[in-house]
Amino acid sequence: MKVIRWAHVFMLAALAACTQTPPETKLIQGAAEAMGGAAAIQAAKTLVIEGEGLAGNLGQNVLPESKLQNWEVTEYKRSTDLAGGRYTQQMVRTAKTFPFAPGSVQRQFQGLDGDVAYNVGGPQNAAARASAMVARDRRLEALHHPLAAIRAALDPTSTVASFRREGTLQVVDVTTAKGDMITLAIDLSTNLPTAIRSTAYNANLGDVVIQSVFADYVDAGGLKLPTRVQTKQDADVVLDLKVSANKVDADVGDIAAPADVVAAAEPPMFPVYDIKPVQVAKGIWMLPGSHNSVVFEFADHLTLFEVPLNESRGQAVIAAAKALVPSKPLTTVIVSHHHFDHTGGLRAAIAEGLTIIADRNMESFIDSMSERKHTIVQDALSKEPKLAKIDSVEDQKMLKDDAMEVRLYHVNDLEHSGTMLMAFVPSEGLLINADLYGPGFAIFPAWEPMLKNIADRGIKVEKHLPTHGVLQTAKEAADVVAAKRAANPG
Repeated sequence: MKVIRWAHVFMLAALAACTQTPPETKLIQGAAEAMGGAAAIQAAKTLVIEGEGLAGNLGQNVLPESKLQNWEVTEYKRSTDLAGGRYTQQMVRTAKTFPFAPGSVQRQFQGLDGDVAYNVGGPQNAAARASAMVARDRRLEALHHPLAAIRAALDPTSTVASFRREGTLQVVDVTTAKGDMITLAIDLSTNLPTAIRSTAYNANLGDVVIQSVFADYVDAGGLKLPTRVQTKQDADVVLDLKVSANKVDADVGDIAAPADVVAAAEPPMFPVYDIKPVQVAKGIWMLPGSHNSVVFEFADHLTLFEVPLNESRGQAVIAAAKALVPSKPLTTVIVSHHHFDHTGGLRAAIAEGLTIIADRNMESFIDSMSERKHTIVQDALSKEPKLAKIDSVEDQKMLKDDAMEVRLYHVNDLEHSGTMLMAFVPSEGLLINADLYGPGFAIFPAWEPMLKNIADRGIKVEKHLPTHGVLQTAKEAADVVAAKRAANPG
């Protein structure tokens, strides 16, 4: 009769349990098999994706709660060197469903070479290095594809952890050797990757979730790859791509970053702004830049019109405004409208304790912006939180004392934005506008709406000071519009 040694049985059972395949590994192995096999995935050297679709015009909706207007993406091409950690992304997008004053067609060329991110563009079509934050975001973006994500998960230098269920999905976190982390979701029924999530930083929104969802897998070069990719930033769809071609191991050419770009100093996340104020009238200064700001001097305080672009620019214009008349405090900021390029410095103004004057339709937008988490990059407001002080404009508001009078008007019937304010200084016949007119615009969709609002308000405009441009007389501005329209009648 045999004596069962239970201690030995328990030990063998424990050893067997220890040698079971972890669920994270099983999940990645199953996904790799469903896509064509781990060997084929690891052997793939390049991937070229071509297609077309829609791109959301992020931060440019008509009202803060409105759906995004869409660019029509007529050409899309991404060429990826999977082993070398390089890619280029080229896109041609057209504003067919909404007017876009700088020009209806945009061409974008973005690149990544390891830790070097760069953009190609401008009049000379030159390449310029981007910041380390952009490189981080693009490394994560490169992982937002099933082939790249599973390759990364199979890499022994990566960590795959935190297996869990989310409804019909099985989910793990994949962290690369560089510390870049994505969350990978696999469909239970097909074992194919259905979504990839990561976090990124937005100057206006702070911490955001980027999620790509994949569908309509087809055979391509011995692998199964998606032909529909939809990418969201938080709740907004920023790219809805219909893939016309997945080319595995296609010739991508030389997609290394140019030598001068690699050698260039890494730029800061936000530029350093050197602002040289220009006095345009008594008690009125322009703070020039791609987005001008304007300072008004009242009897006992200063008011700033516009804190644009990002925290760095916002802090720079606030500092420049304060320095103009040191004996008078800067107390208020007028925000022209809610579009991201005009509100990038809004949190800097709130952190300074300034009162925000804005259209009434911006109240919840401002509150939401002030409450957003900024942990990836801490800004001044995240370090010392404050509640926003808002002074809303219903239709019009007069700011007046013995030294200055500024009238603010809501701009009616404007397709570009439903939160737009324009500022008028009666003593100078001076109109300050954002996006209604600029001499550098390619087209002028807001010119007639602006003229109608001027007429309806019964104001006499003699000079224009646009946030995108220089001081001009009313006649000079009208001549610019007429000349450009004559040269391009279409």
